[in-house]
Amino acid sequence: MTDELFTQIITPTTHDLGGFKVHRTLPSKPRTMVGPFIFFDQMGPARLTVGTGIDVRPHPHINLATVTYLYAGAIDHRDSLGTFATIEPGAVNLMTAGHGIVHSERSPSAEREKGPELSGIQTWLALPEDREEMNPAFEHVSAADLPIVEEPGARCRVIMGELWGAKAPTTTYAQTIYADIELAEGGAVPIDPSATERAVYLAYGDASIDGIEMEIATLYILRPGITAILRSAGGGRVALCGGEDFATPRHVWWNFVSSSRDRINQAKEDWKAGNFPKVPGDDKEFIPIPEVPKTVSYP
Repeated sequence: MTDELFTQIITPTTHDLGGFKVHRTLPSKPRTMVGPFIFFDQMGPARLTVGTGIDVRPHPHINLATVTYLYAGAIDHRDSLGTFATIEPGAVNLMTAGHGIVHSERSPSAEREKGPELSGIQTWLALPEDREEMNPAFEHVSAADLPIVEEPGARCRVIMGELWGAKAPTTTYAQTIYADIELAEGGAVPIDPSATERAVYLAYGDASIDGIEMEIATLYILRPGITAILRSAGGGRVALCGGEDFATPRHVWWNFVSSSRDRINQAKEDWKAGNFPKVPGDDKEFIPIPEVPKTVSYP
């Protein structure tokens, strides 16, 4: 039955970043992408010590779009376009790197004063080849502007793309689906079969797909075209993601994604040389390029 439902099941690589854990399922050796999704991290859930917070110093990206979605807490985003935006639960930050962008992510001061809560998903989307070198852009879509689809015992927020007849206003560059599914006790929702590639991920609580129990922080890649029912006995939070299959493979090194290894090598040299733009209001420090990559190069 498992083989009939899933093409792959990806268990996470988990890192303790001091006060909170990050579970990463993409990219992995078994699989690099699901639709345009090439990076999938769950942050937390965690409550950090009063007076502390997350401080992700300025760092670069190319040829991708980052998508940040929070279940709890808040993060201040700054980037080299001059953007400042605070993301809160239920909203989405879409930052398109294109030919190059630099950004930082930090806990707001109000969050630090009470001990920041941190829980959410950060993903990267590979850009189609003809859009990889587009101009950088930033987009914040509030929780109120993302459509909600109600099913018996289920509340689904469409973050990107079109699902269950509702379409999110968030920009997409390739066919993309992305949703946050909150399941109450005994709740159920059908998994939309329209996208070529789809995956479901249990962030917390419990859930099953057609009776097969899901494990926490594990990515289940569904077979194309199948219709399945997602259920929860005691309540849970599930992410659904996917979209079109990319014909050309993407390479990943550190914070860089591209269809060209040469382009990634150029980005390495540009960051070392200080050729990327600065982040206004957060230009006193930065993350140096690693001598040994933090992420293995795929493929």
